[in-house]
Amino acid sequence: MIDERTLRGAGLSRRSVATRFSDVQTAPLEEVRTGEDTSTAPDRPWLVIVWNDPINLMSFVTFVFQKLFGYSKEKATRLMMDVHVKGRAVVSSGTRERAELDVYRLHEYGLWATMEQSG
Repeated sequence: MIDERTLRGAGLSRRSVATRFSDVQTAPLEEVRTGEDTSTAPDRPWLVIVWNDPINLMSFVTFVFQKLFGYSKEKATRLMMDVHVKGRAVVSSGTRERAELDVYRLHEYGLWATMEQSG
């Protein structure tokens, strides 16, 4: 607490200090927003796309899909044929971190892979 001598030295009185502090307004405890949409849209999943390349054999691509994603031979073959015929196939989807990991692992096997957000 400030003593009388300090206040007088500054040319103030207790009454003038109390008046100044009573003019101070406090911030509201809650922030109130009006007219804004407060709902949050769920995150769109990230897609991992494997692209056709002239280097890897179809049997090798099928093997990689089975090994990395645990796909059956039929599903891995179907995805490999999409890559071969259509030029690309979506091989997995999920969070951004998971898609980054999948792309990294596909690159380790020498496959051309990218990721993009669905939508």
